[in-house]
Amino acid sequence: MSDLAQPNETDPRPMPSSQPVLLRALRWGLVVTAALIVVFAVIGYLASGQPGLWGGVIGTALGGLFLMMTVGSIAFANRFIERDFYITAFFGIVLGSWVFKFIVFIVAVVLLRDAEWLDTRVMFFGVIASVIASLVLDVVVISRSRIPIISDTRRS
Repeated sequence: MSDLAQPNETDPRPMPSSQPVLLRALRWGLVVTAALIVVFAVIGYLASGQPGLWGGVIGTALGGLFLMMTVGSIAFANRFIERDFYITAFFGIVLGSWVFKFIVFIVAVVLLRDAEWLDTRVMFFGVIASVIASLVLDVVVISRSRIPIISDTRRS
């Protein structure tokens, strides 16, 4: 038998070591999204006036919101780690956020596709820029993080 003790069911489960990384990605995601909103508002305004401004703002805000919802839902679901229903809650929260994003995206496309006050081309490029920026941000945050690959062990 190993000299390492098996975890006791009464011991509290520690927060996943990825939680600080998720929160860091969420904070930087907010900063990057805010910067992209300003940049695409200016680009949109210069490209097609006020409709371009709104296209840039809405596109980058939607893209940033959708991508941060995934990270945010995982970080939020981790708060239930000490509960017996953690796995169910985790997948329910994350899957629920994906379904919610899908519904909001479909509703936004249907409602905004013929809006004359909005340049949908600028909006499209704003969404694409948000997705690319978020992917780059996630790679940078994760590659600079120090996550232990061996769990905490307790000796008897």
